Amino acid sequence: MVPADVASAAAAAGDLPSSLVQRTDGVYFKAEAPAAMLQAAANQVFLSGACFRGLDYGVFIRALFGVGPDLPEGMAGQPLWRFADDIVPFSSGRRDLYKSVRIVGGEAEYYFEPVFVEVEGQAPVPAHLDFGEFVADLWTKGIRFGIDAPVVREAIASGKVARLIVARKLPPVPGRDAAIVEVSESIHRSNAPRLLANGRFDLHSFQNRFPQVKAQVRLLRREPPQAGTRGFELSGIVLEPPAARDVELTTVAGEGTLVEHHDGVDYLVASREGFINVDSKSKRISIGPKIVSREGVSARTTGNLKLDGDYEEFGEVQEQRTVEGGNITVHADVFGNIVSRGGTIALQKNLMGGSATNADGNIRVSGVASGALLQSKKGEVVLGKAQNCVITGARVIITEAYNCEIMADEVLIKLAAGCAIAARRIEIDSAGPRKQAEMQLHVMVPDTSKYDEKLAECAARAARHEQQAQRCKEQMDAITADQEVRNYLQLASKVRKQEVTLNQEQLVLFQKMALKVGPSLKMVARQQVAMKEAQAAQQKEQELGEHVYKQKLMVVGGARCTVRMVAGDMVVRKLVFNPDLGPAYLLPPKEVKLRVRAPLGTQQPLFVGSGGQFDWSGSAA
Repeated sequence: MVPADVASAAAAAGDLPSSLVQRTDGVYFKAEAPAAMLQAAANQVFLSGACFRGLDYGVFIRALFGVGPDLPEGMAGQPLWRFADDIVPFSSGRRDLYKSVRIVGGEAEYYFEPVFVEVEGQAPVPAHLDFGEFVADLWTKGIRFGIDAPVVREAIASGKVARLIVARKLPPVPGRDAAIVEVSESIHRSNAPRLLANGRFDLHSFQNRFPQVKAQVRLLRREPPQAGTRGFELSGIVLEPPAARDVELTTVAGEGTLVEHHDGVDYLVASREGFINVDSKSKRISIGPKIVSREGVSARTTGNLKLDGDYEEFGEVQEQRTVEGGNITVHADVFGNIVSRGGTIALQKNLMGGSATNADGNIRVSGVASGALLQSKKGEVVLGKAQNCVITGARVIITEAYNCEIMADEVLIKLAAGCAIAARRIEIDSAGPRKQAEMQLHVMVPDTSKYDEKLAECAARAARHEQQAQRCKEQMDAITADQEVRNYLQLASKVRKQEVTLNQEQLVLFQKMALKVGPSLKMVARQQVAMKEAQAAQQKEQELGEHVYKQKLMVVGGARCTVRMVAGDMVVRKLVFNPDLGPAYLLPPKEVKLRVRAPLGTQQPLFVGSGGQFDWSGSAA
């Protein structure tokens, strides 16, 4: 049976909503009930003229709005949440004790002062406010959220006069936008000085200006958007946070990358090994075998570069800067040094005062090379216009050359003026002096004395073996000239061929004849063996001589010099070099200048003149 006071409270509150449970030990919310239903239940109680005694505001606000302090230990997961001791009437006399509130800027201000209850026929009696009634009163005044329970309880308990903020709205907390974060340190540039193997720092080079990554390396990770948390007005109206923005890795995935999904996380992964390039406009990351730079090479931007892959530069290469790599392309002027391990050095504009060196490839300069050094150890050098340059290579092709020192295996020039050129094959359309610089051509002829000596030695040894074989033959002829030996050999030949058949007596005589000439036949056999050995040795020396001669022809090659028009003073002479020391054009630049500008001396020139044409070819003989 329900006690009378509980029944009266229930009557004061009207029929209890289904989401509320009132028992002798307290008032409970059903945990399974939606927040809107619980708010409606509280509203029904308050508007029916009742309130909650012994209200646990933390549980109350958590149940109605899902915010506030955590539930007490052990309550979470329970079907019922206890939040008050009882539901009691909130009479009009008690309600008059509570003053109005002042709401400004999302905050509710209340003036606490002593209160009195009017008693008929008596002086007003001091009274005390109750927290449960305070919550019910504010609810009916439109404040349903954000009461500062500790402040209100302390103010009620102290009974002091005070103007306090008793409730505040809860602003929404914005969420977190989706983000793309780096997961690999290898994609970072490092502008620290390069650390050398000896422990010192190279102040002219950066540690890692152009990052390189391996295949299957994770570069970026997508952090998904995170929703914000709701806020609430004092009235309980929901304040939604702004929607978090999303982003996909596909917006930054370029060539050489792909998006992979692992354990619920999206990653941008390198699909191949190469260098990282970031497009400044689209912000896409691509990975390829070539480094592409648009900043130029200088002490400020990159320092000296030592690269593992191909390189393409759209900015200038400044003085005293060095770029080392393979397949180097520069679209602007070069004032520094370009060093390639192979491939092609392609300079689309000018090479001014710097150098271009390729260990295993070609060099091409589309513009002008001036005061520069160009060396291709195994390839060709192609220039439009060169002036005051030192140029070496297996093959040099120039449209116009002025005051240059050139050494190569083959040189092809349309117009040469004031140059000193040394090569095995020279072909020039027009050649002449320029101001004080004379035009000198050197047809490079290899020193073949080593091969000539070997050929002479082979010929002498072959002659000696031939003489030895001849002496053996003469001795054999002398022995076989004896009558008895000749008769035996003739009879023995006929017996072997079965042209003659011997009877028993003839056979005995033949055997006696053989015994008599036996020593002479042995001597003939020894001389025959010696003759064959001498002939074999002679043939071996002849074959060796033929091999040495072929080697000589390969070394000599086809030395040739052709000048179709001699336009001024020009001298042509031979320049003997040692082929065992490798190609002559691999000499250091200073030695190249000394060799091609050396005075004529006592050597007889092939040509000295100021007009006409010149055409000369060497002989391997």
